[in-house]
Amino acid sequence: IILHVINRKLEESIIRLNLCTIPMSAFPVFARLCFFLVIFFFPSKLNAISTPRSQKVKPNIADESRRYLLALLGIANYANAFPALALSPSQASADYDKYAKSYDDIDGGEVSSLLGLDIARAELFGKASGEVLEVGVGTGLNLAKYDSKLVSDITVVDISEGMIEEARSRVKALNIDIPIRFVKADATSQLQECFGSNAFDTVVDSFSLCVMGNEGARQCLDEMSIVLKPEGRLLLLENSRSSSSFLGWYQDATALAAASAGGKGCVYNQDVSRMIKQSNRLKIIEEKEIFTGVFRAFECVKTV
Repeated sequence: IILHVINRKLEESIIRLNLCTIPMSAFPVFARLCFFLVIFFFPSKLNAISTPRSQKVKPNIADESRRYLLALLGIANYANAFPALALSPSQASADYDKYAKSYDDIDGGEVSSLLGLDIARAELFGKASGEVLEVGVGTGLNLAKYDSKLVSDITVVDISEGMIEEARSRVKALNIDIPIRFVKADATSQLQECFGSNAFDTVVDSFSLCVMGNEGARQCLDEMSIVLKPEGRLLLLENSRSSSSFLGWYQDATALAAASAGGKGCVYNQDVSRMIKQSNRLKIIEEKEIFTGVFRAFECVKTV
């Protein structure tokens, strides 16, 4: 009876969010029981969506977020037979050219709003000022979040030409009045080559580090810190290992497999905070958890 109820809830979540058509019988019994425990016995663990206290939260936002996480965990567990490695630059370029047309359905849809990511983008990237570099611009979801009174110009970088074209289209559609330059480059190795040292007042990235793997992410952080001016700001919104012990354990167990089976190469259990702290040039000013730390926002300063 319990498994029947869990199966029904999983089906409701996945069908409603159009995430996949995998039958619930494909998920191991143990996994379904774990989902049941998290969703129905520990809902408060999944209720920490990072929004300002002054804002009113929709009554159903916690329920919608739990449903999303349930579906997400199910998909990740289904992938346990598929190993994954960080995408190479050439593979990332080719893959994201294919994803470009439909990418907003995943990264910027209703679920993203329910999880508080739209608010997080606006709060974090509204702090950008001066000459701005955005790494991994994708389809340009962040471009409308910048304050034209603070930002003088924006340079955007992506390894995918398809993503850059989508970002160009977004700029035209939104009539953004900040000068924007588009550059195709590999952020793990070519930022200093393209722009030199101490070139930007603010450097921005959202949800790119996970695709680069741990070593690639460290290289990208190093590149971003080099092109950042002294005392400049690095603003990051990233996938991260959850502060919840259960979810963190689950991420560790499924991250590589999930990256292969629908995560578009994103390894979602990175310890981004630790990577930043290990950097020689960066210091964290503020770290903000979103949804039990599954996502994190960082404001950092270049110290040398």
